[in-house]
Amino acid sequence: MTTAKPHGWIILDKPLQLGSTQAVGAVKRNLREAGLLGKGKNKLKVGHGGTLDPLATGVLPIALGEATKLCGRMLDASKIYEFTIGFGSETETLDVEGAVTETSDRRPTLAEVETVLPQFTGPIEQIPPKYSALKIDGQRAYDLARAGVDVEMKLRGVTIYALAIRGAGNSIRHPELVSGSPEVPKQVQDDEPLEEITLTANVSKGTYIRSLARDIARALGTVGHVTMLRRTKAGPFTLKQAISLDKLNEIGKGADIKEYLLPLEAGLDDIPAFDLDPDQARMLRQGLTLDEQDLIGNPAVNGLFLATENEGSPVALAEIVDGTVKVVRGFNM
Repeated sequence: MTTAKPHGWIILDKPLQLGSTQAVGAVKRNLREAGLLGKGKNKLKVGHGGTLDPLATGVLPIALGEATKLCGRMLDASKIYEFTIGFGSETETLDVEGAVTETSDRRPTLAEVETVLPQFTGPIEQIPPKYSALKIDGQRAYDLARAGVDVEMKLRGVTIYALAIRGAGNSIRHPELVSGSPEVPKQVQDDEPLEEITLTANVSKGTYIRSLARDIARALGTVGHVTMLRRTKAGPFTLKQAISLDKLNEIGKGADIKEYLLPLEAGLDDIPAFDLDPDQARMLRQGLTLDEQDLIGNPAVNGLFLATENEGSPVALAEIVDGTVKVVRGFNM
C-alpha cells in the first residue's frame, strides 16, 4: 500500500439513496482507515465534481488532493443521463419522492414521443424544480419549498446536445441500476399508449432532468415525473471508469489506492498538454508568465493547456492569451 499523498480522481458509481456529500464522506472514511487522509494542515482535500441526487445513480467524480482544484471545471462540463418518465402523474418534487400534484389519464404513443423530442434539442429554456439546490435570496429553494414558502423559479437557458429514446414500454426493467447500462429494447408498437419512456440526454451544465421530463410530458398533453435517473457520463468520466461502493471500501481494508485512482490529468483530457523544461516549470510555479514562442513544441494556439514537466507530471492548468502563457491553477504535486 502506497503512503504517498494521492492526487487524482476516484469515479464512484453512486448507489441509490446515497447523497453526494455522503459519498465524499465514504471516500474520506476509507482514506482515513488506509492512513492516507492525514490531519491538520496536511489533511488531504476531497471534493466532488457535480452533485447527484440521492434518488439518482451513476457517475460521481470525486477529486483528491490537487485534483480538487479542477472541481469547478468539472461542474461546468457536459453530462449524459438516462432517465425514465412515468406518465400519468406529476409530483411536487418531479420524481418518485414527492406527493402527487396533478394526474392525467392520457398516455402518449411512441410515435408522439419521437415527434416531440426535437422541440427539446438544442438551446432551450426551462424552469428548475422548486425542490432544487438553487439559492433564492441566499436560501436553498428546497428549504423554502419544504417550509411552505411560495417559491418563484425563473426561466434559465440550457442546451440539450442530444436527446434520444432508449427504451419504451409499459413495464421497463432497469438492470442498469445494478450493473452497467444494457440496451433496453423497444417493447411496444408506435401507436400503443405508453406508461413510461426511457430517454438518453447529453446536456449542458445547469440542466435539470426532472424539469426536462416534466416539460416533455406536458408537451405530450399529459403529465409525468422521473422514475429512474442514472448519470452515465460526467465530463470525461464514464461508467467504465466507475467503481462500486464495495470496491471503494476495499481501500480502507488495505487495497492499494492506485488500483482505483485515476491521475489528475484524466480530468483534462479535452485539452492539449505540453511539457516544459525545468526553468519554465519553475517560473509557472512562481506565478510568472512565459512567452508562447519559448514553449517546447510551440503550440501556437490560444486557449487552455496542461503544462507538465518530466514527461507528464502536472505543473499547472495554463492558458495562452495573445502569445503569453499564464497560470490558471497551479498544482503542488
